[in-house]
Amino acid sequence: MSKAEPKGKKNQISKREASNPAALVFLAPYLILFVVFIIVPMVIAIGLSFTNFNTIEFPTFAGFLNYINLITQDEIFMQNVLPNTVVYVIIVGIGGYLLSFLLAWVLAQLSSVPRTILALIFYSPSMTSGVAMAVLWKIIFTGDQTGYLNSILMNLGIINEPIIWLTNTTYLLPIVIIVALWSSMGVGFLSMLAGILNADEELYEAGAIDGIKNRFQEMIYITIPTMKPQMLFGAVMAVVNTFSNGAIGVSLTGANPTPGYAAQLIVNHIEDYGFIRYEMGYAAAVSVVLLAIIWLFSTMAKKLFAEKD
Repeated sequence: MSKAEPKGKKNQISKREASNPAALVFLAPYLILFVVFIIVPMVIAIGLSFTNFNTIEFPTFAGFLNYINLITQDEIFMQNVLPNTVVYVIIVGIGGYLLSFLLAWVLAQLSSVPRTILALIFYSPSMTSGVAMAVLWKIIFTGDQTGYLNSILMNLGIINEPIIWLTNTTYLLPIVIIVALWSSMGVGFLSMLAGILNADEELYEAGAIDGIKNRFQEMIYITIPTMKPQMLFGAVMAVVNTFSNGAIGVSLTGANPTPGYAAQLIVNHIEDYGFIRYEMGYAAAVSVVLLAIIWLFSTMAKKLFAEKD
């Protein structure tokens, strides 16, 4: 009997939702925008990925040729773009996600005023435009002795002559990663902070009675399990932002592709072939691969943080 009651309630709720035309009216603008700007472009991209299309002539069907060339012929993708993206995702995606949670947890231990000020400071770089970001970090990494970093290192005697940071293939990807981490405290960070602050205090009191002795144990056994929705949102946002963020390297170097393909990510590869070489069919194939990767990682995040009945 206890199992039948919840089932009956679910049926009643679903019937009430289905017979509520006002809900459809309010959802209509979002649904229209979602179809026009998400579903339709995605379907077009999948269709173009099976063609040869130079944006001028009518597309010609090519089958799986673009995907085969991507795996077997595109040395830049396999030797530069894919390894760069993997390193970038591991450090900026996973590292930035953990850093967001740790910073949110630390700020939650503070009183309201310093917490608000520090949260604004940490969040503000994520609102910075690409142009402002490039200007700020180009001053630091200027390739002559007037650059802040070169000046400091030369004054300390660490280097004898300026390093041209933004064209040096050894340093370019690490610089892009540093800038990306600096600007990674976005809405995922704010959602985690809100989740920690809204945790039920009674759970912490019960945990203290059950033997939890310090803040670290509270974080592991109470904080994280009670804020899985915020953790999931932060994880999905980290995945999407990390895989779709290719503007930093281009903004810093002023070129796409970046020098020596040292900071070339999948998004930059798509822009290179789609808007510079006008090989739109091949760019569409790369974008479909990127979409599949984002979907895979987002699904993994959902399974990891999904609330179990």
